[in-house]
Amino acid sequence: MIPQEIMQKIRRIHIRTRRMVNEILAGQYESVFKGQGMEFREVRAYVPGDDIRSIDWNVTARTGEPHVKIMAEEREMTVMLVVDMSGSGRFGSVSRFKNELAAELCAVLAASAIKNNDKVGLIIFTDDIELYVPPKKGSRHVLRVIREVLYFTPRGTGTDIAKALGYLGRVMHRKAVVFLVSDFMAQGYEIALRATKRRHDVIAVTVTDPRELVLPDIGRVAVRDAESGIETLVNTSDPRVRTAYERAAQQRQRQRDEILRRNRVDTLHTTTDKPYVEEIYRFFKMRERRRAGRAAV
Repeated sequence: MIPQEIMQKIRRIHIRTRRMVNEILAGQYESVFKGQGMEFREVRAYVPGDDIRSIDWNVTARTGEPHVKIMAEEREMTVMLVVDMSGSGRFGSVSRFKNELAAELCAVLAASAIKNNDKVGLIIFTDDIELYVPPKKGSRHVLRVIREVLYFTPRGTGTDIAKALGYLGRVMHRKAVVFLVSDFMAQGYEIALRATKRRHDVIAVTVTDPRELVLPDIGRVAVRDAESGIETLVNTSDPRVRTAYERAAQQRQRQRDEILRRNRVDTLHTTTDKPYVEEIYRFFKMRERRRAGRAAV
């Protein structure tokens, strides 16, 4: 039985994100994602004026007459939310934990998809696959997605992005829009990411807390790694400690960003101390401009 306060929180998130989709992001999702996929419909004889790039060379060779492929725009899409629920998500130094921010982000993305009659599915992972919710439509399904991301208690604490993407490949056989929501505090996922990018439209959604980037001067504190459980006494008043901490954080971000850039994965950056709606809106506009540019070529 889900506690009443959790149910109220789920409803509040659902109402707030639905209003956000209707009032702020109306049309943005559809203009960015609708019609990106093309599916084969038929082959017919070539007629003057047809794009020569659409010629089906196999049929042309077999019949001796030029034929072209007719493609139809896919109207219904599937959105998969692949969400990192490792121990590091249960951290927050401002007004909310990282996994709470992840829940709200998933709610906005799911509501946008449902509004446009697309299906939404969910994979929750740690160092193992914790939960799979098959893609469905409808408002009740969005509520379930929010509930699972917000309330689900994982067994594991580590992070294995490669395993999550491998599982996605086994359950999703058609092209999908994949939002990979994580703090990306992981290693060894680039090969899996590259393979997933070949089959799906992958967007990385990074979730960060400001205290992961800058260590405050608050004296000696006991710091426990949420994923390994290892506890360390840290003297935050030592400038060398704070400098080393910041350099390590910057290096971790550079490595993450380089992997995503190298594999041409679009990225939506969010932090627990700033409103995320502006970032989502900016991301959608960026994708819309790029798509318009490609269409004009």
